Amino acid sequence: MAAAGREREAGRVTVRPAQARYGLLLACCGLSVIVQGAVPPGDVQRVAVTALAASCLVLALRAAQPPYRVMQGAVFASTLAVVAALGALAGVDMGEGAVRVMNAGLLLIGPPAVAVGVVHDLRATGGVRIQAVLGVVAFYLLIGMLFGFVYGALDNVDSPVFANGVSATVSNCVYFSFITLTTVGFGDIVTRSDVGHTLALSEALLGQIYLVTVVSVLVSNLGRRPRDAER
Repeated sequence: MAAAGREREAGRVTVRPAQARYGLLLACCGLSVIVQGAVPPGDVQRVAVTALAASCLVLALRAAQPPYRVMQGAVFASTLAVVAALGALAGVDMGEGAVRVMNAGLLLIGPPAVAVGVVHDLRATGGVRIQAVLGVVAFYLLIGMLFGFVYGALDNVDSPVFANGVSATVSNCVYFSFITLTTVGFGDIVTRSDVGHTLALSEALLGQIYLVTVVSVLVSNLGRRPRDAER
């Protein structure tokens, strides 16, 4: 299996560099974080966030190069999610809680797909290349966004997730998620329930362990092949 991705178009095999696949995914993740944090709450933000979450799912699976039917299913589910979000603009509101759950569901498959793609690339190249680093960074952003949607969903299906009357807006959720994931912990937003505490603790542990193991190992071995490490 080559390091580059392969797509069949009109009976031919088109080669796509792996770094292009992960680069697009990373750009989509970054744009999603910006939209969630900077765009004012409302129907437009809801549609944009869902569309970007759907795009992240498709790009993550594309990087993993799954079977064609799996890719078809992902595209179909992503299209349905965007159409459902667009319903709010037409006056058919499915509820904020349902939208958060839907977005979390879209991103749930993203991290495992990226992990599979990165492992395949590492095996194919026999060493750490820039595409693997782009992939693990995209994985990190996907995890942060996934937890952000989970916090928002929890707020809408149960009691308020944040203490001190802080509203669980999309902006607050993604902010709290990445502050927790990076273990910065400013303390201006905190969870109030046992479930919220457990989620925050799990995210902090995951973020810290991921940075000091997966990311640090890959970055320290960037450009090296196994035979280089044996010398």
